[in-house]
Amino acid sequence: MKIMTVFGTRPEGIKMAPIVKELEKRKNIESIVCVTAQHREMLDPVLNLFNIKPDYDLNIFKPGQTLTEITTRALQGLEEVILKEKPDVLLVQGDTTTVFAGALAAFYHRVKIGHVEAGLRSGNLYSPYPEEANRKLAGILSDFHFAPTESNRQNLLKEDYPDEKIFITGNTVIDALKYVVKEDYIFELDLLNNLDYKNKRVILVTSHRSENIGKPMENIFTAIKDIVEEYKDVEVVFPMHLNPKVRDIANRVLGSNNRIHLIEPLDYEPMANLMSKVHLIVTDSGGLQEEGPTFGKPVLVVREETERPEGIEAGTAKLVGTKYENLYNELNLLLSNESEYNKMANAVNPYGDGKASEKIVDILVNSEE
Repeated sequence: MKIMTVFGTRPEGIKMAPIVKELEKRKNIESIVCVTAQHREMLDPVLNLFNIKPDYDLNIFKPGQTLTEITTRALQGLEEVILKEKPDVLLVQGDTTTVFAGALAAFYHRVKIGHVEAGLRSGNLYSPYPEEANRKLAGILSDFHFAPTESNRQNLLKEDYPDEKIFITGNTVIDALKYVVKEDYIFELDLLNNLDYKNKRVILVTSHRSENIGKPMENIFTAIKDIVEEYKDVEVVFPMHLNPKVRDIANRVLGSNNRIHLIEPLDYEPMANLMSKVHLIVTDSGGLQEEGPTFGKPVLVVREETERPEGIEAGTAKLVGTKYENLYNELNLLLSNESEYNKMANAVNPYGDGKASEKIVDILVNSEE
């Protein structure tokens, strides 16, 4: 059985890597890895970390690329690989432009499609943009819907996908975390080694969503700044996104406090190990909503809606929006009320047991029997 995995961004690489490693173990499977390199600089460290050497690297990244350019370059490159390799199944993960282009290229050549992390929905086609559209478009074309949770399965059933094509697997991000987090991990950045994680309450912040740039991001950062000024034992680490607009707001609002550390983006391994050490997380990222609960870290989600409601329902995360007072009040509550903090920290992680990759590959193998 020939299975081709396609990915192009750092989050996809992280979540697809455990599947690639599982495919490599199976004697009855020929594994083909194709990367689009939609995000070149951020993808390469993931490939190195998991020791994955792609069979095909389309290297489509160009500075200032538009969604149309990413889609057309990926589609043309993938078509050539599919025609050459003729895979039985093509696997895509998540909701990027690479995912949509990969599913479409496979569909055009009548190759079966497996959608890893299927069934996530925010309910707003333009938020997150373009991810919500990409995941829906990929779903329409897919033969196997690998849903991380029951909630994701229900989303697919509501859209009339056949139940026999939906499989609840857990999320492969949990598999990946098991691979990289170490008790004695040493960071390359000395600042992170020197933080007092035991006696100080370190807050990890990430914010980069295009819909948050402007006033919403100013609200988020101002609330964080005010909390740091109020609580002398609180420090903040913010690995800043490369987007200059994000950096401008961060430097303007957060740059003057010596307990707020604005640092360069972290690769996956140091980011995962940092997550395991901090007190709590404030983020508009999708992945951190899944990863934080693995370590028992409360996650405050600074978005107006989320396609990951399981964490909210389980109590590991809270959707606080982007208004100043909402974030300030929730941070204040978690820092001043130990029982509220413990309630979130001890909630059960809804995203799986770290065996999602094994389940996915088993399903694919069994489908051929």
